[in-house]
This record gives sequence, structure tokens and C-alpha cells, in this order.
Amino acid sequence: MPRATPSDDPPPRPPMRPDLDDCCHSGCTQCVFDLYDEALERYEVALAGWRKRQARHPDKQGAKSKPQADAPRSTPSRGTPRPRR
Repeated sequence: MPRATPSDDPPPRPPMRPDLDDCCHSGCTQCVFDLYDEALERYEVALAGWRKRQARHPDKQGAKSKPQADAPRSTPSRGTPRPRR
């Protein structure tokens, strides 16, 4: 039976932070920044679970199994709305 490798349990990938230009600044119910915050919360839960699994199996850890840097928690200033065309 083959041995498990770090690629068998890769670290979760953080969500991509939206650009300020991705927001339409019209007060949407589901703003791209709200969706990002929700995805970031899911990522943090998944990362905590991954770290816990890695701590239980230290022989599985390798150079490739390091998680990406945690994405910043704070949502950037949304700035002033752009005029609509």
C-alpha cells in the first residue's frame, strides 16, 4: 500500500479578495465584499481543520503542505461610488 503524501491533504486555498472596482457601490444585498467575507470565514474554518489534521500526522507534513498566507480579515474601504454611465 502506498504511503500518504502531503498532496493527499492539501491546505485549503484562501478566497480571492475582490478589487474595489468589483463593487458597484449601489448597496446590493449581496455585495461582493459580503460574499468575500463569507468565503473567508469558510476558509478559516477549513484551515483550522487542516492544521488540526496536520498536527495529528506530523509525518505527512512537507514543504508543499504549508498553507498560503491568511487573507486579511478587514474589508478595504469601499471608497466613493463611481458615477453611472
